Amino acid sequence: MQAPVPQNVVQLSASGAVEVQQDLLVFTLSTTRDGKEASAVQSQLRQALDAAVLEARRSAQPGQMDVRTGQFSLYPRHGQGGQITGWQGRAELVLEGSDFARITGTAARITTLAIGQVGFGLSRGERSRVEREAQAQAIDNFRAQAADLTKAFGFAGYTLREVAVGSQGAVPGPRPMAMRAMAKSGLQDAPIAVEPGRSTVEVTVSGSVQMH
Repeated sequence: MQAPVPQNVVQLSASGAVEVQQDLLVFTLSTTRDGKEASAVQSQLRQALDAAVLEARRSAQPGQMDVRTGQFSLYPRHGQGGQITGWQGRAELVLEGSDFARITGTAARITTLAIGQVGFGLSRGERSRVEREAQAQAIDNFRAQAADLTKAFGFAGYTLREVAVGSQGAVPGPRPMAMRAMAKSGLQDAPIAVEPGRSTVEVTVSGSVQMH
């Protein structure tokens, strides 16, 4: 026996959006090496990375500036006949946190790696706070929309049948070209001036209500 088709059910969707200043800075420093022997290239990369990590850890502070290694790769360079003629490698170090001055100052003191990319975003705590605010807006908008439609269709009230909540954030990505230009200009011994933008966090509430 088939279940009865629901009557007087309406599908709704509402959203809430909050724009905030970005409070997270991500610096990626990197270096490349090229040579005939894989072991020599790997050793040069490791030395450059170890020196950078040692310098960065002196200023590391959880949340304010976290230090982690990024890509570490080694791959062969081939000649016209397909034979291996040399080796190329790349190593990266990532500085991430909310203390912009600490991060840019540390990056400027690291001499074995060059600034490759810079990106901004929201810290976990700030994103969570903003998502709660946007979610409250979305729920209020959903309820107001449900009440308006219920009244417009001549019903006395409604009950919630099902609901789904989703969030998304728009955050500008890294700007690698600008940072490489600065690194090559001889200014890496001075802190790089950075200016964060703003992020918009949006939460959508969708579902259906039974009017009665």
